[in-house]
Order: sequence, then structure tokens, then C-alpha cells
Amino acid sequence: MEIPRIMIAAGSSGSGKTTITCGLLQAFKNRGLKTVSFKCGPDYIDPMFHKTILGTPSKNLDTFFTDPGTVKSLMAEAAARADISVIEGVMGYYDGAGITTYTASSYELASVTGTPVILVVNTKGMGLSVIPYIKGFIEYKANSFIKAVILNNTSFMVYRRLKPLIENKLKITVAGYLPKMPELQIESRHLGLVTPVEVSGIKEKIKKLAFKIEECINIDKILYIAKAASYIKAKHLETMPVCNVGKAHKLRIGVAKDEAFCFYYEDNLKLLERLGAELVYFSPLHDSKLPGGIHGCIIGGGYPELYLEKLSSNTTMLNSVKSAFTDKNMPYIAECGGFLYLHENMGDMEGRHSYKLAGVIPASAEYKGKLQHFGYITLSPAKHGCIKNYYGTGNEMKAHEFHYYNSTNNGNSYIAKKPFQNMEWQCIHMERQGFAGFPHLYFYSNPDFAKDFVKKCLYYSLL
Repeated sequence: MEIPRIMIAAGSSGSGKTTITCGLLQAFKNRGLKTVSFKCGPDYIDPMFHKTILGTPSKNLDTFFTDPGTVKSLMAEAAARADISVIEGVMGYYDGAGITTYTASSYELASVTGTPVILVVNTKGMGLSVIPYIKGFIEYKANSFIKAVILNNTSFMVYRRLKPLIENKLKITVAGYLPKMPELQIESRHLGLVTPVEVSGIKEKIKKLAFKIEECINIDKILYIAKAASYIKAKHLETMPVCNVGKAHKLRIGVAKDEAFCFYYEDNLKLLERLGAELVYFSPLHDSKLPGGIHGCIIGGGYPELYLEKLSSNTTMLNSVKSAFTDKNMPYIAECGGFLYLHENMGDMEGRHSYKLAGVIPASAEYKGKLQHFGYITLSPAKHGCIKNYYGTGNEMKAHEFHYYNSTNNGNSYIAKKPFQNMEWQCIHMERQGFAGFPHLYFYSNPDFAKDFVKKCLYYSLL
């Protein structure tokens, strides 16, 4: 199928990928183009900004989590009726899952999907040196997929002098520039950017950014590059529902979603719906108890450390969660921040106070001030094989960890292994019918896991 598309990539993190991606999305929207967006790699926050602009969910594409065929299928399904698709890259263009590999890099995703790349170049502190810098990225691979560059953090005076030099020396299009705009910068914190709901006047800022991009970047050229992308061959994603939601008996799964718990892969949620589940959203911060009539529950990652006092004081919700998970044996999945929420106690980031939480996991959590685990992992069942008694058939899954907290009881149902490194550790609690731990799962790396979770929920609904 024909999918007009581009990737916005850069030489390193902090070069301006997110800024330019968000501005382009708004500019395309302003032009009346039906636009879909994707994020390369395991990122939750950038897709939130995409969704704030477009009003529709943004999805992740990841060549570590899934095989090339699945990546292309997920992309093709989401982009089927779009005028243009925009992929935001991750880290540096060739940076992958290991220091010495481009596996799971923006480059690998561009290669798998045949996507033309616009390289964002942070010109701060550079003049003529920008030419060999760009040349290196273009020539590092025989087909780099880089079709144009945008010069970021530069003035018009510098841009108009560099543009003809770059195009003459490197035979590549310079599609525009952006000046320094500190008033439009987005703040960051220990887990990355702040979320869109925390940015004052976010929509007005994005509108101003789009106006500047229309002024400084040749959008018609970018659209031309996107339309010249090669055809994609992709198979239809077929998933048979575990139960039929059209029947009188509906399978309902609660999903915690608020300021404290907001890290979800859109395709994970979509897969649960494909399998026949109706998703019911609730807030551990603001609601008094779990939704009525649910047959399973998911508490994703997020920022519980920023809302500890309020989460701890909502005792009716804590009691509701503990009763459902421990007394009534409701199936559940709790990832990272959700895992911490199930602890008996969790300390604040200042180390001054410990807050009582749900008490489902017999453990305490403490802020360590530095990353405990970071990056891709492969999860394999521990030798005692408890996975076979709960979810899945014993096959491995792909996941990602990123956390500054640690637990006095991380679980031992799985072995987490770092790719391209000789590192592994135990993790995950699978006592009773629950699955709880620091790893963020990507269901399409092992759809049987999601299917078996839905089956457990269905069985629970029939009790």
C-alpha cells in the first residue's frame, strides 16, 4: 500500500526532534491533512504530545519488540487512510539497543519501513563544521534514507549562508531552519519530558511553533519527500476475540489512567480490545474505588512518586484494590509505577517520609537517586516455570525498564536479560493471578501473554 511518510531523526538526543515533530504535526493539521504519528522506540511521553496536537492516539514502532513484518503491519493499519504519517525518531539516528549496534535504532526502523528521513541538525556552536557532520550521517550507510536536513538553533543570517554550501557540497536538500526559541521549550524531569497536561498553555505554544515552522521550513518540500516514499507490503493483523463483546456477557478490564498512571502503549490497549475486552478507565488518584463490574485490572507506569500523599490518603481506593487483588483473586497486571503502587510502603524522593499504599506486594520501595535499570530486556520464565501456571506458554517476552526506585522484593518469576550485554536479574511477581514488576511489557512481542490474561479475566467473570 502507498503510505506517504517521513521520519524526523537527529544526531543525538536534545537536538530538537520533538519540537520539530510537534510543530510539523500542527502545521499539517492546519493545512487540513489527515495526519497520523508514531514514535520510534519505548517512549510514552512523546506520543502524549502527538495526541494532544492531533486528537488521536500516537503509536510506537519498535524493531526490538517485534519482527519487521509486525512493525510494517502495525504501521500500515494505523496509516491506512492518512494523508501523511510522521515518525519521531529516538536518540541519535544510528543509536540502538547496545552501544555498538544499530538494532532498534531510528535507522533500522527507517530501513525496515522504507521511510525517508529528515535529519535535524543542532547547529549550536557550529559553522562550517556542520558540513562534515551531516556528511558523516549520510555516508555512514550506503543507503542512509536521509533525504533532507533541517538546521535547528540557528539564525536566518547563518542559515542563508550555510544552505547553499551544504546543498552544493553534499547534494542534499536543506529543508529549512528554526531559530532559538526558549519560550517554546518544554521542561524535563527524571523520567524525561513533563507530560502535556503539566505544560501551561501547551496548545497555544504548539500553535506558535507551527506558525514559525510555516515561516522557516519548506513544508511543501517535506510533503514531496513523504509522497515519494516506497510502497509498503504488510499483512493484515488478525486476532480472534477470546469472547464476543456483542453478546450480553461483556468482559470488562479496568485500566488506571490519570496524572499518576499514564504510561501505556496504544497497541497494547488495542490488542486487548481485539481480544474482546471492553476497557474501563479509572483514577487511583480521584476515584473512591475500582469500577464496578470489571473482571481484570491493569495499572500502568507513570509518576506515582509525584502524588504519593494523595495516593496514600485515598484509602478507599487502596482498600478496593487490595480486596480485589488479594481477597477476590481478580487478575491484574501492574507495571513499574503500578507495581510500586501495590507495595506496602513507598518513600518520597527526598527520603523524608514513607507512605502507606495498597499492600498487595509485601515490600517497601525506596528512591535511589539514579537509574536502577534502563533499556531493553528480554523476559524469560524462571526455571520453576510458574509462568505456565498463569499467563503464557513459557515463551519469552520483550520489555523495557526505566526506574529510579527499587523494591525490597522485586519478584523472581522471570529472568530479565539485557541484549548485547552479559547482564541478567530476577524480577516479576506472579503470585496468585497477578503479574507485577518493573518491566513495561509490549504485548505484540508475545500476543499469547495478552490472550491468556484475557482468558483469565473471562474465567474470573464466570465465577
